[in-house]
Amino acid sequence: MNQRAAVTMPADETAAMLAGARKMQLATINPDGTPHLVTMFYGLQDGQVAFWTYRASRKARNLARDPRVTCLVEDGEDYFELRGVQVTGTVRRIDDPAGVAEIGRLVAARLPGAPDSGSLPGVLDEYVARAAAKRVAFLVEPRQVVTWDHRRLVT
Repeated sequence: MNQRAAVTMPADETAAMLAGARKMQLATINPDGTPHLVTMFYGLQDGQVAFWTYRASRKARNLARDPRVTCLVEDGEDYFELRGVQVTGTVRRIDDPAGVAEIGRLVAARLPGAPDSGSLPGVLDEYVARAAAKRVAFLVEPRQVVTWDHRRLVT
């Protein structure tokens, strides 16, 4: 077995890693062809990466011109702890207020310190409604998923 095959995560571990993380590196393509790379909070909708951003942001403008993205969720400090999920695909833009708020709610609910459903009722919904008015949301339609887990190299 080659090393690439040895470190590939099974689907259930890939899904768990995406569900357990909050932040990703998001790469879009600038007008001059260079990558634009930013850290984003994200959520999951039906297992797909979902995020929102300001309508006038560089990433939103890049995605309006070219919908290709790469998303990276990674973890680990030492070589034998490194693991990651890289999702490459295209985005579907969501402009309607209800759709933007739905994605925003998924993202905001995962933020550190976000109020849970039992405390401070309505706070999360108020934040999302206010923020959604200035934002656009995206759903990543994956074309390729590549994973690695170097913890598998340690026997």
